[in-house]
Amino acid sequence: MKGPMCRTAQGYSTFFRIIQQTPRTEKMINFNLSTKLTWRDVAVRMAFVVVTVALIVWFMPRDTGFSFKVERDAPWRYTDLTASFDFPVYKSQAAIEKERQALLKDFVPYYTFHEEVAGQQVERFLKQCNDTTSSTVSHHLKILIVNRLRDLYKQGIIDTSEPLHDNGSATIRRVVDKNTQSISVAQLLTPSRAYQRLMSDAQLHNYRSDILEQNLNLNDFIVPNLIYDSIHNEAAREELAASVAPSSKMVKRGQKIISRGDIVDDDAYQMLESYKKELDERHTDRSDGLTLAGKALYVFIFILLFTIYLGMYRKDYFERIRSAAMLYTIVVIFITLASLLVSHNLLHVYLLPFAVVPIFVRVFMDSRTAFMTHATVVLITASMLQYPLEFVAVQMVGGIAVIFALRELSSRSQLFWTAALFVLATTATRLAIYLIRRGEISNLDPSEYYYLLICGVVVFCSYPLLYVIEKAFGFVTDITLVELSNTNKELLRRMSEEAPGTFNHSIQVGNLAAEIARKIGANAQLVRTGALYHDIGKIQNPIYFTENQSGGISPHEHLTYIESAQVIISHVTEGLKLADKYHLPRQVRDLIATHHGQGKAKYFYIKYKNEHPNEPVDELLFTYPGPNPFTKEQAILMMADAVEAASRSLSDYTEQSIRSLVERIIDSQVSDGYFRECPITFRDIQYSKTVLIEKLKTSYHTRISYPEPAQGTRA
Repeated sequence: MKGPMCRTAQGYSTFFRIIQQTPRTEKMINFNLSTKLTWRDVAVRMAFVVVTVALIVWFMPRDTGFSFKVERDAPWRYTDLTASFDFPVYKSQAAIEKERQALLKDFVPYYTFHEEVAGQQVERFLKQCNDTTSSTVSHHLKILIVNRLRDLYKQGIIDTSEPLHDNGSATIRRVVDKNTQSISVAQLLTPSRAYQRLMSDAQLHNYRSDILEQNLNLNDFIVPNLIYDSIHNEAAREELAASVAPSSKMVKRGQKIISRGDIVDDDAYQMLESYKKELDERHTDRSDGLTLAGKALYVFIFILLFTIYLGMYRKDYFERIRSAAMLYTIVVIFITLASLLVSHNLLHVYLLPFAVVPIFVRVFMDSRTAFMTHATVVLITASMLQYPLEFVAVQMVGGIAVIFALRELSSRSQLFWTAALFVLATTATRLAIYLIRRGEISNLDPSEYYYLLICGVVVFCSYPLLYVIEKAFGFVTDITLVELSNTNKELLRRMSEEAPGTFNHSIQVGNLAAEIARKIGANAQLVRTGALYHDIGKIQNPIYFTENQSGGISPHEHLTYIESAQVIISHVTEGLKLADKYHLPRQVRDLIATHHGQGKAKYFYIKYKNEHPNEPVDELLFTYPGPNPFTKEQAILMMADAVEAASRSLSDYTEQSIRSLVERIIDSQVSDGYFRECPITFRDIQYSKTVLIEKLKTSYHTRISYPEPAQGTRA
């Protein structure tokens, strides 16, 4: 077999041969899948859980009572208030008293009819008539007066000790032997009216002089026989007053009590006071303890599940403690802010930009963790709200939208489109929920949609917070990497001026490494920026590196092999010093430190061994400080750097020579174990080889070899 197919087969045979010869590199395939937890790992994770739960529960609203300040005839300055349970709207004390007075005004009092009074007074009259001083009273007059007295008492003489007109009553209730009868006051007699009627009687008028002569004072025999029943009346009045309903109506659970900006009129004031009264009655010490326990359990469940997710799928975040700290800090901060808003009724909860949570996590980590973090924050926050399901639906849709929109943050304009998509998604979701529940749009309250729009503006303006998190937790964004890639930066400009060969080499390495990163799913921008800075240490001694030499003169001719190796190796340590001086991100510093790993300055190492075959060699003098690569990006940079540098030594840039060079260098790196601690697979390495071969072929414009004309043949 000849041609490209033959060369491909040879390449694969070499690949599988390396796998068989280097069993220790199998660790790359199983990287991070079966790590056993130590007691320290468990302690760290439980510490994150306990501290996070404690902080969240501490700041969650604990007062289940009424915490608003109600001002009558003033605008409601808090968020929209909705009833969380059914409660009655209690009347004011003045209103209740007014209703009671209205009822008592029409109260019909009870008067007990005493039949024995008539007999008693007639007996008194007859006794007085039988006295010696009154013995001259005629029998006919006695009978007439007795009959008239009986008629008066039969009609009823009412007790006037309790005024009738003060309560406005036109009737009374006459109680006779436990039987009650309503009777008009006009049909009754007062003692004075009874006396007037007695004295104005036509028949008695003829005996008026006799009555006066006998000194008969008939008024003495006229006493009330309808007596005001104070006990019965008091009980009836109390019963009547108690019949006044203390509440005017019922407010149902979920019904809006008052909206932000509404005037607190009398009706609204009573509703708010009634809601406060019901909340205070429900608020007990025992319920407080159970509520706190429920909150702690609820928060613990979600934080524990979030920690389990990280432990199963993102355990490397716990290895970088700052990564885990950032996640738990974001969770605590946003839930705490929501708790403060709810506790103090400062602003509507929709104004809090929860979508910033998945943005931060997506930019610095990955989409899956962004979703899980956002879900944890939203679900815990929902437990504090009156409409948790609506809040969860709106915020989850908004979070998913920003995760989809922000695959990577390489320009500020992406935040604008992300915020726009967030507003569109959340308002559409909120409108859909409203239509499902109400089935009409005429009474749509636009305030919540304004809140979502304002929240979108806050999301767009969240870029400065990215910088804060970047510096606080040691992350780096693509925007920062793009800014660092600007060749007008002082450090890169110095390298282009003082070490132009190294600068050109770094650009070529960056192009190769970025292409590999895109192919195997690594961070292309990070590896490109790292490639630009990986050799910055060479600007301290640029002439000692071949790419910066000209005229065939090398300063290494005046140095020993050990000294030359130390100069070459020092470009790593010098690069790290410059990186610290210019405050380059940790990720870029790691790329500088690992681009040679713990390899050797092989040229001088082999030269030294060849000239001192029988002497022991101190290999540390020829070994880079390392460490070996521990991320995909670092492995990519090591491969691209070694291949690009070696490709300049080729005498013939053919496809075969390039392929052979790439295979030999990368296979050597694999066999030397440089990638043992690195999460890169053999498949990624094979893809890297393919990319390097294709890119180098393009760079050096390889062409097919034209056949030479046979002798005697005209070209």
